Amino acid sequence: MVDAGLTRTSARDAAYRYVREEIIHGHLLPGAGLSENELASLLGTSRQPVREALLLIAQEGLVEVRPQSGTYVASIDPDRVRDAQFIREAIEVTSLASVESLSVGAERGLRDIIAAQRAAADRDEFYPLDERFHRALLGLAGHSNAWAAISSAKGHLDRARYVGMSATRGVQEYVDDHEGVVDALARGDSLRACELLRQHLRLVFVDLEEVERRQPELFRSSHSRAGRSPRR
Repeated sequence: MVDAGLTRTSARDAAYRYVREEIIHGHLLPGAGLSENELASLLGTSRQPVREALLLIAQEGLVEVRPQSGTYVASIDPDRVRDAQFIREAIEVTSLASVESLSVGAERGLRDIIAAQRAAADRDEFYPLDERFHRALLGLAGHSNAWAAISSAKGHLDRARYVGMSATRGVQEYVDDHEGVVDALARGDSLRACELLRQHLRLVFVDLEEVERRQPELFRSSHSRAGRSPRR
């Protein structure tokens, strides 16, 4: 017999991943109402794990639970973006700085990811490969588990990165950045690799400014109307 607690936890995790990814990828827009009943029906589960998932997402500031009203997708918060960027840069650059040399196997692994990124047709294909690359960089210094700390802080950052990925630069320009970091590591120039990584991570601020100019309705300063259609 399947343990009921385990089943509910698995259902909660599935609901969490689904709703979070829909928000980050811009399929659920600020102000969109989230129905526990509809989500439960869509995911083939009960309301309880969906409710638990929405509470977890609310802790990240990606949704707002309004008493006597409902649960709505929150606007992108530029302050949370900046805070998450600070955390991410501190962890990733510090980790990379401790890498003294790049083994043949590690370099091959990174270049394989870059090759897959080169073949990506759009940001939907590129985004998971981008995450994979940055996790791999952390792994060079044995800090792969630190990705969990980054992920828990960067919901708003992920949204800004995703919508901004094609705002100011093409996807392949981000791949060029990755290749530059690996080239520097392969030369044994960790100082240059760290500087290139820092520059790459800070591009989110350029993207953020441009996206906020083009789509102010996505951001906290905009007065999103609750109850609008959740789909673009």
